[in-house]
Amino acid sequence: MSCQLRVLGCSGGIGGDNRTTAFLLNQNILIDAGTGVGDLQLSELLAIEHVFLTHAHLDHIACLPLLLDSVVGARTSPIYVYATAKTIELLRKHIFNWLIWPDFSTIPSAQQPSMVFVEQELGQPITLGEVTITPLPAVHTVPAVAFSFTSSQGSVVFSGDTIAGPDFWQAVNQLDALKALIIETAFADKEHQLADAAKHLCPSTLAEQLSHWRGNAEILITHLKPADSELTIQEVLALDHLHPIRRLLQGEIIEF
Repeated sequence: MSCQLRVLGCSGGIGGDNRTTAFLLNQNILIDAGTGVGDLQLSELLAIEHVFLTHAHLDHIACLPLLLDSVVGARTSPIYVYATAKTIELLRKHIFNWLIWPDFSTIPSAQQPSMVFVEQELGQPITLGEVTITPLPAVHTVPAVAFSFTSSQGSVVFSGDTIAGPDFWQAVNQLDALKALIIETAFADKEHQLADAAKHLCPSTLAEQLSHWRGNAEILITHLKPADSELTIQEVLALDHLHPIRRLLQGEIIEF
């Protein structure tokens, strides 16, 4: 049975139709929780049972506190939030601290919480229904992971925010039947120095990183900063001619 990954948000910023990173996997699993989550109907929010986070940056978790607040009292079971121990530590300290937002791991009580954190470390697969979700290595300014999603029909990789690197490509190159590689390219090449400092890819570094990949699946570019999104994707297309490559579109559904 195939799985569906619906793109709720894939921009590196907001404004107009731009929504930050979030994917809905098989209706009940959220991959990151950026502003794209805010377009879901309440019935769709209530159906979410699991949230997997690549890292703790605001554009990837902005709607997690609001999601919990919207469904509290309407659910009889908690939402499970999967992340590395370091990411969970950041969320507890800086978000769910009763200063920025209530601690939903103790609401309505510690015995019956609205949210349960689940530690998931690199290489640890978790299978939910038809899909297995595995964290892959990522290099960013905070602790981060990428993800592979695997069904009986194939796999999809989502890089999260990362400059990739040898460990990432070693993991990706081991995957069979890869249907799509979703990879970030946040900045145009004129912002190469900023991209390096922020540990994001730009077109020239993306092209260099793709030279380490042994696959031939479609490459879908995500996390483009709105101000230079058209310039950035033009530079991506001009630099890489070895792979089928295009811009990831908000609202599209990837089947695998």
